[in-house]
Amino acid sequence: MSPLETPSLPSRGDKRVGPDPQSRNLVNGRVLISEPDPKWPYLFRQEDARIRGALGDRVLALEHVGSTAVPGLAAKPCVDLLLVVADSADEPAYLPALEAAGYTLVISEPDWFEHRVLKGPNINLNLHVFTEGCSEIDRMRLFRDYLTANTEARERYTAVKRELSERTWERIQDYADAKTGIVTALLAEAEVWHKGTAEES
Repeated sequence: MSPLETPSLPSRGDKRVGPDPQSRNLVNGRVLISEPDPKWPYLFRQEDARIRGALGDRVLALEHVGSTAVPGLAAKPCVDLLLVVADSADEPAYLPALEAAGYTLVISEPDWFEHRVLKGPNINLNLHVFTEGCSEIDRMRLFRDYLTANTEARERYTAVKRELSERTWERIQDYADAKTGIVTALLAEAEVWHKGTAEES
């Protein structure tokens, strides 16, 4: 399960290095799905400035991804950020500076694209760190861009999320895993959409 629906953090035998980073996204076992909030882009810009201030030119790309990055899409109130660095496995090159800025490493996945996840000091967020050229970067961008461009896809995704939010979950990851079917289908559609738009341009 990838983090691209923002979600939620992966369960690939991941190495946790801190307390459960997603506990705040479950309330009495239920997932809170919020209406689109105009504050989400502002919160991203706030974190963007903080991260760029900490890392400078070590930031190769920094983008708002996941559901809160898609206008008009209901989402968990958790802002997902995609940070691309030269080598995410080289933690000394970026982690001390992020920790000094208030971020905390909560997930380390050496066996899955050297993925790292940090939580922020002020707001509910997932800061995903990947190495430049990693295929997961393109998948996260594609998922966001397709949902932004396709109203019907957004509506289908929202319907599934709302239905799942009515259930009770032990872990937020169980909710994320339950979305695998719709996410896989939307990604397949997104690939076709991307090829079509590339051919037109």
